[in-house]
Amino acid sequence: MTEFEPVPLPSPAQPDPAQPDRWAHLRRYTDARIALGHAGSGLPTAAHLAFQAAHAQARDAVHTPLDAAALLAALEERGWPAVPVTSAAPDRAAYLKRPDLGRQLSEESQRRLSEPVRAPDVVLVVGDGLSGTAVQANAVAVLESLIPKLQAAGLRVGPVVVAEQARVALGDPVGALLQARASVVLIGERPGLSAADSLGLYLTWEPRPGRVDSERNCISNVRVGGLAPAAAAAQAAALLAAMFAQRRSGVMLDSAAPATLPDLPGGGAP
Repeated sequence: MTEFEPVPLPSPAQPDPAQPDRWAHLRRYTDARIALGHAGSGLPTAAHLAFQAAHAQARDAVHTPLDAAALLAALEERGWPAVPVTSAAPDRAAYLKRPDLGRQLSEESQRRLSEPVRAPDVVLVVGDGLSGTAVQANAVAVLESLIPKLQAAGLRVGPVVVAEQARVALGDPVGALLQARASVVLIGERPGLSAADSLGLYLTWEPRPGRVDSERNCISNVRVGGLAPAAAAAQAAALLAAMFAQRRSGVMLDSAAPATLPDLPGGGAP
């Protein structure tokens, strides 16, 4: 063969068969994309198509609007007062381009939450975040377990605030307007390529504008295949017990210290 002769290529009629990965048995322990095998130097067709499908699901989760009416109806059905609000982002496009607007309440929502109310110990905020899919799938299940724990501990739970175009920090002006001692923001997390329905809980002591992320505690990956809603609610109750005992949250909170006030069921242990 001279240097000018073409290199023979594999025949399209006889492609390289997909080769399994010898670590494939480990995939039953995780949704991460590991040990996918290979076909030549690329992925097998099935793995490639699964990746494309997961990417499409992630994009859908970001852009699918939260069905706030259905969520409010589900809350009303359970006897929980609820208040709908919106952030200062007028639409999804603005929300994605201007994260700062998602942290501020619209003027109408500020007026709605400024009406005289009895300051609650805990305000619960359900926001769409970056995955309305996660909220629709998991938020009510978390509240069904969390609210009874808080009420049994004698805590005053404010109306559930349902927020659209919301970022985590939207819970700060909500908590400040309602004069809540602590806030729990349940919000759709940024979709990954293995989970587009993951819910996060962010807990803040004395929420008010200007709080930073280090002043919050987070419970992440609440979904089927991740942290179960009841377990997330138990962790949230334990963290709230520690916050009320220590009057702080975030990195300053000693979550390992035993909480004495309020006396949450089971000592707040998950």
